[in-house]
Amino acid sequence: MDDFTRNLEKYAELVVKIGVNLNKGQDLLVESPLESLELTRLIVKKAYEAGANYVHVHWQDDVITRSKFEHAHDEALDYYPTWYTEMLERFVENGGALLNIKVPDPDLYAGIEASLISRASKAAATARTKYQQYVRTSTFSWCLIKAPTVAWASKVYADLPEDQRVEAMWDAIFQMNRVYEEDPVAAWRVHIEQLKRVRKLLNEKQYKTLRYRAAGTDLEVDLPAHHIWLGGDKANASGIRFVANMPTEEVFTMPDRTGVRGTVSSTKPLNVNGALVDRFSFRFEEGKVVDYQAEVGYEHLARLLEMDEGARYLGEVALVPYGSPISNMNRIFYNTGIDENASCHLALGSCYPINIQGGASLSTDELKARGGNTSLIHVDFMIGTSDLEIDGYLEDGTVEAIFRGGNWALVF
Repeated sequence: MDDFTRNLEKYAELVVKIGVNLNKGQDLLVESPLESLELTRLIVKKAYEAGANYVHVHWQDDVITRSKFEHAHDEALDYYPTWYTEMLERFVENGGALLNIKVPDPDLYAGIEASLISRASKAAATARTKYQQYVRTSTFSWCLIKAPTVAWASKVYADLPEDQRVEAMWDAIFQMNRVYEEDPVAAWRVHIEQLKRVRKLLNEKQYKTLRYRAAGTDLEVDLPAHHIWLGGDKANASGIRFVANMPTEEVFTMPDRTGVRGTVSSTKPLNVNGALVDRFSFRFEEGKVVDYQAEVGYEHLARLLEMDEGARYLGEVALVPYGSPISNMNRIFYNTGIDENASCHLALGSCYPINIQGGASLSTDELKARGGNTSLIHVDFMIGTSDLEIDGYLEDGTVEAIFRGGNWALVF
């Protein structure tokens, strides 16, 4: 067995044992691009070795995905099959786990009108509302992972010869997921414990407000009473621990829906439904985006903010040190699941109800009354820099340094 095949098998074992933490008797749904055939076969093998009852692979292809916008009749853009969402809901209710190899081409929809993408995205999000509630309340185990495709690797490693790009991407993915460690599963357990120590201290602090300051950013974010910082792994409704995103370097919580004010600037490009938005900024008043700019992809950003009422409010605040392993690679990956773990970030749209005590059982109105936001979208955007300062304001007015020079100032 050559080194690459050995590392690929270690990666497959890692995402099954740590990512979804598959238990004997569970079903597993794998969503995979066609280019990830070799990895997917290994994941299926590892899943059955872990005791899976049944593994179903849902193959995906960017050319097929784009074809709908190029060739389908107009009304098809507002259609999403109910039979598919019903299948997902029954799968969750039957105790299944989901592993999604999520690697959209950053330029997938180049030349496609933003309005068409927005319509299709809204139809899908509306149809999947119940399923997304299962996701956001951690009802079941789910994990998003990464694997190279030619289009993605060519975007990220455009500075390398064409025949070296996919190999370079594999190297990066193995690095950021600790696959090169002798025992990646053990290394991840140590990493999760480190993130638990961070979130434990933040939960004890219960900061009332966070203030962010950097070039182009001066923002205050209120946090609701009894908010919960999460990071690393979490428990599903059956008590099984899983890691929702691999890699992960963040700790995160929810903001108070109407308690955001000031200006914030992005620091990395954002892939919005297959279209890039870059060098953008928002101004918030009483929690709502009241003004925004973007040098690249303005129309796509506008459509995103028009998705529904909650799209102009924040649903997540996440802290990641500038000196994190992914950030130190000094590479933009054009994939939010990676870039957000190299940078402090915020998210427009729906909160995760599990970020507040008792949140998983709250109705929509009850969640909003406690400061949570609801929306069809949840879109993270990156704001971390080497000069970012974050202060935490305690209930008694005491101000503490949380970040200085882009990194933790708190001692854990």
